[in-house]
Order: sequence, then C-alpha cells, then structure tokens
Amino acid sequence: MSRIGKKAVAIPKGVTLTLEGQTVSVKGPKGQLSWTVPEEIEIKVEGEELTLVPRNETARAKSMWGLSRTLVANMVQGVTTGFEETLELVGVGYRAAMKGSALSIQLGFSHDVDVEAPAGVTFAVPKQTEIKIAGADKQAVGEIAAKIRRIRPPEPYKGKGVRYAGEKVRRKEGKKK
Repeated sequence: MSRIGKKAVAIPKGVTLTLEGQTVSVKGPKGQLSWTVPEEIEIKVEGEELTLVPRNETARAKSMWGLSRTLVANMVQGVTTGFEETLELVGVGYRAAMKGSALSIQLGFSHDVDVEAPAGVTFAVPKQTEIKIAGADKQAVGEIAAKIRRIRPPEPYKGKGVRYAGEKVRRKEGKKK
C-alpha cells in the first residue's frame, strides 16, 4: 500500500479543480495546470478533497498511485503558492542580468549565455550573483534551474560555477608542491 497515495489532496479556497475523464485541471491565482492521470488510477472528488485509488492491484497501478497523488498535489500547491528555485553564481566576473524577459549570464566564456524563460516561468535577478526562478509548474521550474546549472556546474577545486542556494560543494585539495 502506498502511504503517499492514501493521503487526500486538500483543495484550498480560490482553487477550481475540474475532471474531464482522466484529465485533472487545476486553476488558481498563480495560473492553470492540467495533467492526465493514468487509466489504472481512479479519481474521486469528495467536497474539498481529492482522493486517488488504484483500480486493480497490478505493479504499474501501485507505482502510479503515489506518483499521481504527488503530481496532483504539486499542481494544487503550484497554482496557490507557486514554486521558486534560487541559483548562486560563484566566481570572479560571474554575473547575471535581465535582458527583456530573457536571462543573460556571464560565466567566464568568451560570450554571454542567454536563457529564454519557458512558458509559465519567470526569472528575477535581485543581486548580480543570484538568480530566482519562479513558476506554478514544479517540473518546469526545476528543469530550467538544472539547465542553467549545467552550463557551468561548480568545480571541486575553487568552487566556481552555478550552484543551488545552500548547496554544499565538496572541495578537493590542490597539487602539493
């Protein structure tokens, strides 16, 4: 039995949840998201709660149960409070700036790296060495943060690069003379 799948998803005030077959659509103050739940999972809406129950006891139904519940809960949280990821730029001359709605980053290359914001995701640069990525879709926010980090990941000798806020970079000892 899935511990996560058994939990009901609370639908807060100001959030509209609609079911069309297996497609769950959630609309709230931060936007609108939808996702199609696999056929193995049955969706039930009772008052202000949504529950998911597997239709049969197959391995796929059991594995999709908890996943489906988590994805629907993330959609509800995304349209109410949203998700945010913070990246830090560590290194001499490493800086970020907004260029319209796109992000322009200087990371020690001979050129600036421009990153376009996908639909539903916004960038903010409170400091030159800090990038805030916000949006309603948790997957989109995490994916664009990972793509930006992948441009120049932190290296183990000096710790230079793009890292998540609070990320610990394991440092190596340099050459012995």
